Amino acid sequence: MENYQEFNDLKFQSIKINYLYVCKRKLWLFSKNITFENRSDKVLLGKVLHEHSYPKENKKEVLIDNLIMIDILSDGSIREVKYSSKMKEADIMQVMYYLYYLKQRGIQKQGIINYPKEKRKEVLRLTPEYEEKVKHALKEIEEITTRSIPPPATKQKICKSCAYFEFCWG
Repeated sequence: MENYQEFNDLKFQSIKINYLYVCKRKLWLFSKNITFENRSDKVLLGKVLHEHSYPKENKKEVLIDNLIMIDILSDGSIREVKYSSKMKEADIMQVMYYLYYLKQRGIQKQGIINYPKEKRKEVLRLTPEYEEKVKHALKEIEEITTRSIPPPATKQKICKSCAYFEFCWG
């Protein structure tokens, strides 16, 4: 039960797991409700792709505990739809968090990341190693988001296409 309590103390919106692996500064800014995604063409393209992909699926955008939004839920799996595989590690860890979260609720599923534009998918299973990575990520998110100042901006390949580019580098 101690693990369950620790999990309850460290529950976060799933996008924060993704941001942890994309950019720690973005994670901090988002956690302080400083958001620019509503102005981002990349975010809009991702939403359009998601809305028009897999139209025959019935259980799309399933919100669990007002924290995680699963793109597609089926009997044996959860599926996340992504625009591109450029942020593969972040995508995988986001799905691993979903699987870990569901496991804490007594639900076992496999994860699938669909990259419809690339016509490929990644099938994932929660392993003990990934469970440890998720636990570590949750603690790191807690540490970053409780800081009084953001982590410094660090130049990355993705910066120019990030919704926060002008904020960090303008």
